[in-house]
Amino acid sequence: MKIQAYQMVGRSQPFAKTEYTVAEIKPDEALVEVAGCGVCHTDLSFWHFGVPTRHELPLVLGHEISGTVLEGPQELLGKPVVIPAVLPCGECDLCHQGRSNICRRQQMPGNDFHGGFASHVVAPARFLAPVPEGALSQHTLAELAVVADAVTTPYQVIAKSDLQAGELAIVIGVGGVGIYAVQLAAIRGAKVVAIDVAADKLAQLDGMSDVICLNSKELDIKEIKQQVKENCRELGTPAHGWKIFEMSGTRAGQELGFALLGTTGSLAIVGFTLDKLEVRLSNLMAFDAEVKGTWGCKPELYPAAIALIAEGKLQLKPYTETFPLSQINDIFQQTLEHKLLKRSVLIPDFT
Repeated sequence: MKIQAYQMVGRSQPFAKTEYTVAEIKPDEALVEVAGCGVCHTDLSFWHFGVPTRHELPLVLGHEISGTVLEGPQELLGKPVVIPAVLPCGECDLCHQGRSNICRRQQMPGNDFHGGFASHVVAPARFLAPVPEGALSQHTLAELAVVADAVTTPYQVIAKSDLQAGELAIVIGVGGVGIYAVQLAAIRGAKVVAIDVAADKLAQLDGMSDVICLNSKELDIKEIKQQVKENCRELGTPAHGWKIFEMSGTRAGQELGFALLGTTGSLAIVGFTLDKLEVRLSNLMAFDAEVKGTWGCKPELYPAAIALIAEGKLQLKPYTETFPLSQINDIFQQTLEHKLLKRSVLIPDFT
């Protein structure tokens, strides 16, 4: 089968339209017709910021993929699915320990093999996540592409944090991933302080109950800490045990997250940056606090995350915008320049 795609040929170079042939679909694989593929900061890191892909270039990027199964296991044929951004082996010690998201033999579309900026994708079939009809009542299948990373990554990290109703969740960075972290924390009954330097991003959260937005653009860390303490009192949450989720992938965001750590608090690093920080680790000892990382989301959690969409609890449509895949070069440049407010999903438009 011939697959049409746009491939990355070099750092910061224009994506090139291409065509490649798949000779056969193996028994453990599925051929998925792409409905949509989201543009993620990780794609920008591969394309512009020098992060190497595991597959040599040229490579078709894109790991936030939804589509319809054309070939593969009988039970999935013709079904709408989301392709998890992290596809584990399912057999190793980490997978058996419930840590399949960090499986050492994992495969990632657009990193280990050709990804979703294409007409079709051939991917391991074992962990494809079926999309129930209810999830398609309010959203198109293309819009559900963001489930593969932007939704499930914060879903996993919030689950790992054991965030409880009535606790304070602090989300630093409410872009394409953080916007869902705020929703997911609120769904669990937590009170949320959402912090960003962009007023337009914070404005998307207007009207959400138990969410306070804090524009930190003109504030130093000391002023932000004082404001968060006031927000904590206003929301009626405990002054200890704050759950902090750093979503911005910036040095400033990570420095702020560490600075906000207090007694029995936790900081989860979700956003990625190559920048290095200088921090006083003894704060962790003094506050009995913790810092943890997270990588993607294990496929086992996808059904629960998709169920929130099907139940109407988690909204995607207000925070996503679709574009033809043929506009990929323009969309990547606009994303790099922070000109797009919503998460971009590219829809194949090959003729």
